[in-house]
Amino acid sequence: MLKKLARLFVIKTRFEAFAVIYAIAVGAVSRGYQYMDLYPGPIGYAFFAACTGVVFIAGAKILDATAARRKPGEERRGQDRRAQPYPNH
Repeated sequence: MLKKLARLFVIKTRFEAFAVIYAIAVGAVSRGYQYMDLYPGPIGYAFFAACTGVVFIAGAKILDATAARRKPGEERRGQDRRAQPYPNH
């Protein structure tokens, strides 16, 4: 039963990831407005920017954790265009 409950909190798809990122962004903007009311002036704007900036960091981490699934043996597109670390070897 606990495994079924814990499964609800696992982000499996990109759609779920974007939904979570949206929720984080709404909360960050709300908190940013509270900071702007509490600290008028440049400090309030700086706190607002910090709140919204965290969304980019968290969003990137969440999207990296939900990478696109590939079939076995299928490589990522664009790998052949990468520069080799030691071209002379």
